[in-house]
Amino acid sequence: MRVIATLAAMVFAGSVAADPGFWKHEWPKTDFAQTSITNWVEIMSGGPPKDGIPALSDPQFIEAAQEQRIQPSEPVITVKIEGERPRAYPIRYLTWHEIVNDQIGDLPVAVTFCPLCNSGITFDRRVQGRVLSFGVSGKLRKSDMVMYDRETESWWQQAIGEGIVGEMTGVELDTLPSWMESWAQFTARNPDGLVMAEPPWNRPYGRNPYRGYDSSHRPFLYSGEMPPHDIPPLMRVVRVGDRAWTMARLAKEQEISEAGVVLSWKPGQASALDTDSIAKGRDVGSVRVKDGQGRDLPHDVMFAFAFHAFWPEGTWMLN
Repeated sequence: MRVIATLAAMVFAGSVAADPGFWKHEWPKTDFAQTSITNWVEIMSGGPPKDGIPALSDPQFIEAAQEQRIQPSEPVITVKIEGERPRAYPIRYLTWHEIVNDQIGDLPVAVTFCPLCNSGITFDRRVQGRVLSFGVSGKLRKSDMVMYDRETESWWQQAIGEGIVGEMTGVELDTLPSWMESWAQFTARNPDGLVMAEPPWNRPYGRNPYRGYDSSHRPFLYSGEMPPHDIPPLMRVVRVGDRAWTMARLAKEQEISEAGVVLSWKPGQASALDTDSIAKGRDVGSVRVKDGQGRDLPHDVMFAFAFHAFWPEGTWMLN
């Protein structure tokens, strides 16, 4: 919460700078004439400048059995590509880097995590015949990370995987199946798996700079509508397409089969946005989403306010 209080002091400056003319000196290659943004006030500075949160490229991996830093309950994003060994991307690193540009076999991927929305999504980096490399712009829209690609310096909305400013406006990234689970759950199922090694940056990995955030009453740098149905704005929801299931319902029922998907929940994963130490966060459980044939489906476990912000006409799958 100390970090959140510090960042809140930057809201006014971010609002004043909500004009593409102000940003052109920092983004000379970005075509601001091409955009889907109708109200530039939605774009705010999150505090750090362009690349102030350093995205990772060419990450290194070690055998899961060799990893000794990560505690059993710590969350990781699991990516499993057919024909390749499963990979775990620890949230202890993604909290401080937010994007990992990686190559799994022949597939270039971007593993992303926006702490302010709890949104962890994996994208295919191939777009219109070329491979893009993503960085962190330092901007937020509706409290969600705005990414940029280094090739065209277009801006992308992380939660929806769509270009919002520049040459790539309107282009959608393909989302790949991935899921967040505890390190113990990953290793139990994938003893021969790989895990991203600690990056060579001076960061307090394993610490949570957003202490107490997911217990807050309101999201940070967000002035939009709150979710309907009296759903707390920072309750986690499972988004599949334009539908959302609350974590409260899923944790109670543990398995839900409806709308052509099967959602399951089990305990054991610590919240990355609770206590000062990620490993000591309260248990929020892990989710898997599959289709009727048992195949993993792309999905996101995000905060309710973010789902409502980006899918205002979305369907809430209530009891």
